[in-house]
Amino acid sequence: MGRRGMIMWNFLIKINKRLVVAIPAMMAAGYLFGLWSGANTIKGLKAFIVPFTFLMVYPMMVTLNIKSLAEGIKNVRLQLATQCINFAVVPFVAYGLGRIFFADQPYLALGLLLASLLPTSGMTISWTGFAKGNMAAAVNMTVIGLTLGSLATPFYVQGLMGATVEVDMVLVAKQILFIVFLPMLLGYATRQVFLKKYGQEEFKKTWAPRFPSLSTIGVLGIVFVAIALKAKGIGENPAVLGSIFTPLLLIYAFNFGLSTLVGRMFFKRGDAIALVYGTVMRNLSIALAIAVNAFGAKGAETALVIALSYIIQVQSAAWYVKFTDRLFGPPASGG
Repeated sequence: MGRRGMIMWNFLIKINKRLVVAIPAMMAAGYLFGLWSGANTIKGLKAFIVPFTFLMVYPMMVTLNIKSLAEGIKNVRLQLATQCINFAVVPFVAYGLGRIFFADQPYLALGLLLASLLPTSGMTISWTGFAKGNMAAAVNMTVIGLTLGSLATPFYVQGLMGATVEVDMVLVAKQILFIVFLPMLLGYATRQVFLKKYGQEEFKKTWAPRFPSLSTIGVLGIVFVAIALKAKGIGENPAVLGSIFTPLLLIYAFNFGLSTLVGRMFFKRGDAIALVYGTVMRNLSIALAIAVNAFGAKGAETALVIALSYIIQVQSAAWYVKFTDRLFGPPASGG
């Protein structure tokens, strides 16, 4: 690979590690672009939604080892606790906060719900590793949580928000098929080709770190489009940003608190850390893609909530690593 190619990959990898800065910067750029551009230009941005969506999701699937799904049953108690928090607790807390904070703004409330419905992402595995938690369990949680969340999302959205939001179950299901399962199939095929050509060690060392950086382009592109579409509305009511941050902060604080408590009470150190990151880290990329693809013009409001979630999620995950030894003991004490 040439020098320019290496520079490009290194640049993208650096951006991927600094999403807490890159996403607000792209939100600001999208906001300014949306304010200064004409209606036809803004409308034209919608043509980029599908390619950005695919670019956002497909690279993540290449690095996802679907074979881990079969191994998830090895630690049944940990997986059950994780998915119980993910699907029996957090979505209903998000729904309740949506009813309180956005009683008259159902598409903002939908954003809270979607941000809570798709657990785990590649960051679940990364942050578990940074905190010296159980990486194998984190991989299992990622595959199981993403699969269950994708299957359950249409039913949660219809059941909880169907009375206040126009939900086309067939459209939502089609979007999830296109956004999750098609890229998962293509990602698996790509992974097999790369493993056959380069081998496990070379793939893990050279290629696996690069694919998430491609996904970052899609994330930043979708954030830009979503904010640009909503820019004039934000300009007329800038206080809406502050009103969104409050319930998001409450959801993440509750989620960290509950998962930490359950981890400390019932699991050893490594499993407890995996539990925390397997429940708090949400697949915001897929939630964002569903918002902008399945809910028409109103989806821009929903996407705004999810875009702001990135800022809190990335920053809080980094901070939590610093407290893991204090909360669960040093690695040598619990395994």
